[in-house]
Amino acid sequence: MGTAQELQAVARALVAPGKGILAADESTGSIQKRLESIGVESTEENRRAYRDVLFTTKGIGEFISGVIMFDETIRQATKDGTSFVKVMQENGIIPGIKVDTGAKPLAKSPDETVTEGLDGLRARLVEYRELGAKFAKWRAVIDIRGDEMPTRYALNVNAHALARYASLCQDEGIVPIVEPEVLMDGDHDIDRCNAVTRDTLNVVFNELYDQRVALEGMLLKPNMIVPGKKSKKQVDHRTIAEMTVSALRASVPGAVPGIVFLSGGMSDEDATARLNEMNKLAPHPWELSFSYGRALQAPTLKAWKGEPANVEEGQRLFYHRAKMNSLARTGKYSEDMESAA
Repeated sequence: MGTAQELQAVARALVAPGKGILAADESTGSIQKRLESIGVESTEENRRAYRDVLFTTKGIGEFISGVIMFDETIRQATKDGTSFVKVMQENGIIPGIKVDTGAKPLAKSPDETVTEGLDGLRARLVEYRELGAKFAKWRAVIDIRGDEMPTRYALNVNAHALARYASLCQDEGIVPIVEPEVLMDGDHDIDRCNAVTRDTLNVVFNELYDQRVALEGMLLKPNMIVPGKKSKKQVDHRTIAEMTVSALRASVPGAVPGIVFLSGGMSDEDATARLNEMNKLAPHPWELSFSYGRALQAPTLKAWKGEPANVEEGQRLFYHRAKMNSLARTGKYSEDMESAA
């Protein structure tokens, strides 16, 4: 099992300069929706084939430090029989695993959710470690609805679960990614998202401290501060960057090595441009990186369409998207660069 120094080394490697994380941890239900959107049936073989496209892209280790996988995926292999874990290791990419079992209705507040998966978690972490995972992820879902939600109760129970998960991970030598996601659904303005995000982060870090989580051996995966998708008051990328960085500076201790943003419903280019604007505001006490799912994968999925003949084009687009986000790590991305794709 890992020492504190080993946990810190993995956490820092995941946010190494110019690199970020690919979130390929879609649950069976989520990947089914994505595959059906391109007319491909969600069989185990099709799910494997799609992940194969991503993981075997040549040179991707230049921009991708780690990959979060789903339970099914960490056990799968390329079409030539090489395990996905081995492919990653050979390319300098750190294997990771999603360990929560999803958001379920919260008792006494059924319009809100609590993420489950703590039962039996230690044994699963031991197995995943043996399969090659060096880090894990747990997502809590915080929904904004008017002035009533989220309740303090929902924030407390989700923060408690996140901290218990993180503590167990570190006990088993696995770096926890702590993901409290304030959803961008709804019609709230950016100020409401700002207030809820700050509250959420403060409650989460209080719990992490109480449960003895070593901040140097974890990463935070938060939302950016954005207006709700249905809000009539949309704002520019610079405003989002400034408000997000301000909230993080007020809430996230400098001991945390890195913050890896989720893309959470943003378009691939918006997610890149906003990360770029934040890094233009550097220096920061932590690395500001990415842990994107759809925002890294969307162009590849559309190009691939389940056809072997389209693999090369899908990989070219994935490489391009990863490179754009690598540039955004240092504020060197511009939308003019997208024409290369």
